[in-house]
Amino acid sequence: MADFEVPVLNDIPKTPELAPGASAHLKPFVAAPAHQEALGFPGELVEDWHDKAIAKMGDLLGKYRSLQVYMDACVKCGACTDKCHYFLGTGDPKNMPVARQDLFRSVYRKHFTLGGKLFPQLVGAKDLTREMLDDWYSYFHQCSQCRRCSVFCPYGIDTAEVSMAAREVMDHIGLGQKYCNEIIGKVHKIGNNLGLPEPALADTLEGLAEDVKDETGHDVLFPLDVEGADVLLVTPSADFFAEPHVDGLIGYAKVFHQAGVSWTLSSKASEAANFAMFIGSYENMVRVARRIREAAIELKVKRIIFGECGHAWRVAYSFLNTLAGPWDFLDPRYPRPQHILEFTHDLIKRGGIKLDKSGNQGMVLTFHDSCNVARASRMGDMPGGQFGIPREVIAACVPKFVDMHPDTIGEKTFCCGGGGGLLTDDLMEIRVKGAQPRAEALKAVVEQEGVTHMAAICAICKSQFTKVLPKYGFEMDMIVSVHQLVSKAILLGNND
Repeated sequence: MADFEVPVLNDIPKTPELAPGASAHLKPFVAAPAHQEALGFPGELVEDWHDKAIAKMGDLLGKYRSLQVYMDACVKCGACTDKCHYFLGTGDPKNMPVARQDLFRSVYRKHFTLGGKLFPQLVGAKDLTREMLDDWYSYFHQCSQCRRCSVFCPYGIDTAEVSMAAREVMDHIGLGQKYCNEIIGKVHKIGNNLGLPEPALADTLEGLAEDVKDETGHDVLFPLDVEGADVLLVTPSADFFAEPHVDGLIGYAKVFHQAGVSWTLSSKASEAANFAMFIGSYENMVRVARRIREAAIELKVKRIIFGECGHAWRVAYSFLNTLAGPWDFLDPRYPRPQHILEFTHDLIKRGGIKLDKSGNQGMVLTFHDSCNVARASRMGDMPGGQFGIPREVIAACVPKFVDMHPDTIGEKTFCCGGGGGLLTDDLMEIRVKGAQPRAEALKAVVEQEGVTHMAAICAICKSQFTKVLPKYGFEMDMIVSVHQLVSKAILLGNND
């Protein structure tokens, strides 16, 4: 049972009454020294943390020009105040994007502007006291870095970058978050977020091949470390063990099998996700990304395809060449990198695979646009492909597809409530409350259109929804992978 009050779903979205401090108590567990030191950070809060924090702020302001622009550009217009799902779910004014930014901005003004040094009270300048640091740790871990507020900001201020910067400052003084930092350490050591070693991964994949053979009669393989394969598939490690994720992995394998494309996973780089982005650590982002490059070179593949993971695709699409490029050793005829949905969508269009909607008989689908795909990347060769391609694939697999309200999808999509490094049980209250806007939009199409399932293409979204949807009266298995639908609809064997 929840030890907090679950919000009531409204038929018409409502801006909550202000509740100062309503979520001040919500903080993730602090990283242990071993988790910090594995990433190159101090094991615990250093004695001279104030001076080192200010120095790190100065370093980031000099390194990222956008950060200083965001500090100086805000005019407090209020356009973002009711756009954050965590504010809508809690009513805490410090979860308004502008107020969360101001936790960082006030310290910036105190130490890096002339007005803040001479007339601090006139410009809202404040020092980084221990009380302020506690607010940083609480509220910058109540930001999923979804960037919805940026869509509505007339100046394009990106709260996600501010949150990343604040987290990076805290890591550098020894105040890191357990969930993210422990996961990043597992990737550095073993190659995936779960800490799943090669023998266990190989056994899991062998078991999946046996299951699919029993179900379909076809030898659909799940290859691992196959040198010379055409495709290296890099997918979130959730795909290896949990539903509905693993059903999506089965779908990928069936698509590759039916298309006659050789592919492989890599035990060295079996993880697509890059949690280092959530903590703003460029150095750790590079370390994670280079594993993929090394694996691709060692396995002599021609192309790299990413599975269904939201922020993994953002990192791949937007940063992979900078982090670990150039990728000129890959076949130039294919996108570098490519999303699995782009691959499957192309096959559907040219008849490379055939789908039978009756495989998903009785299902009425809607689609949750995952934040990092919707607002920080693209698919295909035209603007908006990240919105159209998933929907076209879903529509080809199911008897009926409907969208949720237009103000809650596309670039305006609401976050699942668990992204940005918040998918941890110690933050369950903020996760449930942050999911309220999406649950309200889902409730409307369930009641009006008979929707039975909601598909997503992000591992975090799927994990989050299986946990929080039951709090709002929905079934846990209502959330599905897009390639889970493909898996049920695809016709294996002769396409004639």
